[in-house]
Amino acid sequence: MSEETKNTEVQETEAVATPVVETVNPEQFLKDFNWHNYEEGIDPIEDDKLEEFEKLVAENFVDTLNDEVVNGTVINLTDRDAIIDINAKSEGVISLNEFRYNPDLKVGDTVEVLIDIREDATGQLVLSHRKARVIKAWDRVNNAHETGEIVNGFVKCRTKGGMIVDVFGIEAFLPGSQIDVKPIRDYDVYVGKTMEFKVVKINHEFKNVVVSHKALIEADIEEQKKEIIGQLEKGQVLEGTVKNITSYGVFVDLGGVDGLVHITDLSWSRINHPNEMVELDQKLNVVILDFDEAKTRIQLGLKQLKPHPWEALNGDLKVGDKVKGKVVVIADYGAFIEVEEGVEGLIHVSEMSWSTHLRSAQDFVKVGDEVDAVILTLDREERKMSLGIKQMTPDPWTDITTKYPVGSRHTGVVRNFTNFGVFVELEEGIDGLIYISDLSWTKKVKHPSDFCSVGDKLEVVVLELDVDGRKLSLGHKQTDANPWDKYEGEFAVGTKHTAALGDVNDKGATIEFNEDVVAFIPSRHLEKEDGTKLAKGDSAEFVVIEFNKEFKRVVASHTAIFKEEEVKAVKQAAKKAQSQEKTTLGDLDALAELKAKLEKGGK
Repeated sequence: MSEETKNTEVQETEAVATPVVETVNPEQFLKDFNWHNYEEGIDPIEDDKLEEFEKLVAENFVDTLNDEVVNGTVINLTDRDAIIDINAKSEGVISLNEFRYNPDLKVGDTVEVLIDIREDATGQLVLSHRKARVIKAWDRVNNAHETGEIVNGFVKCRTKGGMIVDVFGIEAFLPGSQIDVKPIRDYDVYVGKTMEFKVVKINHEFKNVVVSHKALIEADIEEQKKEIIGQLEKGQVLEGTVKNITSYGVFVDLGGVDGLVHITDLSWSRINHPNEMVELDQKLNVVILDFDEAKTRIQLGLKQLKPHPWEALNGDLKVGDKVKGKVVVIADYGAFIEVEEGVEGLIHVSEMSWSTHLRSAQDFVKVGDEVDAVILTLDREERKMSLGIKQMTPDPWTDITTKYPVGSRHTGVVRNFTNFGVFVELEEGIDGLIYISDLSWTKKVKHPSDFCSVGDKLEVVVLELDVDGRKLSLGHKQTDANPWDKYEGEFAVGTKHTAALGDVNDKGATIEFNEDVVAFIPSRHLEKEDGTKLAKGDSAEFVVIEFNKEFKRVVASHTAIFKEEEVKAVKQAAKKAQSQEKTTLGDLDALAELKAKLEKGGK
């Protein structure tokens, strides 16, 4: 062996025999040392084995720190709780109250749970099945709402306006209008049933869910409608079922599509409400009047299946014939009478009574009354007819001159007033007018209502009769003697009377001889014999110097009592007045002359 080779081997041997010492930082060592394992007596574990262990735990055990819904297996049941294995460090506990909806729960069943408490006082894991169901249910409901998925629900009970439905454990509201396409009359028949629904609305703020069963039906019906409407024709007669009744018409189900019979197309006669003609679920034959494919509206008719009543009206019916009918409509101007189904005639208010003063149709008839009438006009082409009721009785003006001759006395009823008089009804159809001047001999009546009231009975005398004009002029004061005929002699010119002076003014004064006769004393005729004048309340003797029965005017004088010239003039006027039965223009001239003399004497 050469020297060179020996040296090489020695070097290699020394390299192997000499260990390499690694320098460690003491501070870093103390920082990285696992003091927990050292204190607990845990043997050091190699890092690769520790990583493998942590991997197995992550794969097989649930992280109890996350609020996630997980599946668990029922491993034991007690009287109060269910023990659930969720692959955690320990089993969980759930009260059996949360499984009341599932009385058949058994060991081995898989259930959804939510970790409610990680560890209770005993170190037990507490789970919640109810909370898990709610979370999952809302996920399912939201998904169904977004995708339009059809869900099953259990109808639990009725509530105001609809039903409560259990959907995935959530109480949803089913409005009454969303149960079916047709109106529901009995909600209770749906309680306890499981039905299909569509989630139509979710209010996340108030946690409200609204479902609809009607939406599913409408989707199917829409397709049926298009198919049915495509086969419809105007004038086609179909059988249908009354589905709904409203105030304006009837909805009829034609086998998947609805049509409307308007109230005016139900009957040729007038009706107040469609329920007078039809009832719910009644089967009807209807005719198609019109339809709109775009809007799927169908207009139907029922009365059109019968001929128009005017076409079937008795051809022998003519003007002057008597008919019987029922009052169907009343207006201010008259009443419509149905003489046959769908055939009406108008009785104008003027044809209801022979009376000439205005009245309303309601004063004679009411809706539903059966009346007899006479046909006044008949137009078959225009389908119009006018009738009269008053013609059923004789015209009271026919023998008016016999029943109410001028001068005859009668008792009438006050019907109404005008500014110039009172209308008095002597009998139905016979009215007369009392002018305001013919109400009283003595009273000054400003308005008839001051003298009498509507409905009062008054004694009257026929003053004038106009047969052609159908007018009667009546008088009430004429039923008594005119007291001024008596006063004409009692208070004739020249007669003397004693009375107390009444009201006094610049022009003169008044005195009351009785309740009817009030005399006027001119101022210059108030002078007494001593030159002074009479005052209010003074009693004195007066002589009448003017008497006018027509105008009920009496003028008297105190001064003429003691002045000879005036006394002579009064006597002459009195003598002339007594020589005639009535006042003439001559009397008026004499009185005028007397007044002039008196005025001259006064001056």
